[in-house]
Amino acid sequence: MPPESSSARSRSVSVDDTGVRRLLADGTEESVTWSDLSAVVVRVIPEGPWKEDVFLMLAASDGTGTAVPSGDPAADALIERLQTLPGFDHDTFVEAMTTDADKAYVVWKADSAGS
Repeated sequence: MPPESSSARSRSVSVDDTGVRRLLADGTEESVTWSDLSAVVVRVIPEGPWKEDVFLMLAASDGTGTAVPSGDPAADALIERLQTLPGFDHDTFVEAMTTDADKAYVVWKADSAGS
């Protein structure tokens, strides 16, 4: 397997009241605002234990988005915020975070929020 591209690595991830912004090592930026968030998926890729294997994927309504590695320093703040979303599926989230299955788990969708 080829080594992970250095351009895909995060230089920084920030979580605030506006949304989530991820600055990549190559200088590009990915972001999703809370108001545009349409889905949250936990993607598990059985690469561990030495490689990042769980990603929090945030999709915006316009098809853009970002993926935050669960080992990123900002991931705890992100998870805390995601768990407050109306309709967030806590049971599926726990399953996703404790499995080694090669699978994507949808833990929240905008239409499940009842809006």
